[in-house]
Amino acid sequence: MKRYRNLFFSLIGIMLALMVAVTALVVYVDPFFHYHPPIEGFPYIVDNQLSQNPGMAKNMLYDSCIIGSSMTVNFDTDDFNELLGMKTAKLSYSGAYPKDDSNILSIVFDKNTYARKNMDVKAVFIAADIPTMSADVDEIKYPLPEYLYDKNVLNDVEYVLNKDVLFEYILKPVIQGKGSDLSEIYFSWWTPDYYNIQWVMHNYEQPEEAQEKAEPDSLIPATKANLETNILPYVEANPDTEFYFFFPPYSILYWNNVIRENMYEATMNQYMYVTKRLLEYDNVHLFYFQDIDEVLDLNNYADYSHYKPEINRFMVECFKDGSHEVHSEEEMAKELSKMDEMVTGFDFMDLFSQEW
Repeated sequence: MKRYRNLFFSLIGIMLALMVAVTALVVYVDPFFHYHPPIEGFPYIVDNQLSQNPGMAKNMLYDSCIIGSSMTVNFDTDDFNELLGMKTAKLSYSGAYPKDDSNILSIVFDKNTYARKNMDVKAVFIAADIPTMSADVDEIKYPLPEYLYDKNVLNDVEYVLNKDVLFEYILKPVIQGKGSDLSEIYFSWWTPDYYNIQWVMHNYEQPEEAQEKAEPDSLIPATKANLETNILPYVEANPDTEFYFFFPPYSILYWNNVIRENMYEATMNQYMYVTKRLLEYDNVHLFYFQDIDEVLDLNNYADYSHYKPEINRFMVECFKDGSHEVHSEEEMAKELSKMDEMVTGFDFMDLFSQEW
């Protein structure tokens, strides 16, 4: 019995020693940047938005950041450095709702983090996705790993003793000897071959036609709630930070969806309302990219809304020189009038009559 008892305690000791060793390794390398900045020379793999964004927001050094949905994933942060002279962190969440934006912005502007103690935020670039502005104010796209977002060290056991963290984010990159290019993290998987009209139309499904027309102001209450709860508080609390909001250039098929859902007038009113509210602030720049010529050519898209990385580069150029910036409600009305002409003048019947 004594021998078995000694064996039992020996096994317990070995297990505890292994747990301590794994914990120490995870904390030292810290592949999700939860505790400290990246250690020099380690080939970090960054491919998990939910788990790695909060750590990057806390512990990377940056003076600007990119916030928003998959409309932002194809930005190359080297372009921001080259054209704007900014050290930019990409903190995208595919399918982001306004609450997702708020969750990461709360970390970006937390003055107690390593990032904020060492560098101020000069600019925030945010995709203003109108379709999600009418979501519930607490709705998020995916459940969050709360242990990486809160300040409770006790539940960090889910991180430091996580086999996926150990094998996929520490051992795997060491074996491969290659990590992610941080300027291109989260890039969409589509190669250039996928950006063509045949691919887009083959995979596009039209929504059912709605029988009843949405009331013109039906989207305003939810949009107002999201702006006032999830977006504008950060603009108001950080007057020294420039906020660059932009309406992403969805393809003409997006507008086909809006028309078939009988939401056209309501959507146009929603754009005007968001414009009005954002332009109340001196530290806001607003850009409207939806009426650029490229939206009419589906060879610039991989589906009805996701555009080529070259368009992301073009938008950064506009942030620099002010092209497509909207300064007033009157200017926005003109942009929407141009958009209306593009939509009403587009031959959807011809597009859908073809074999794809």
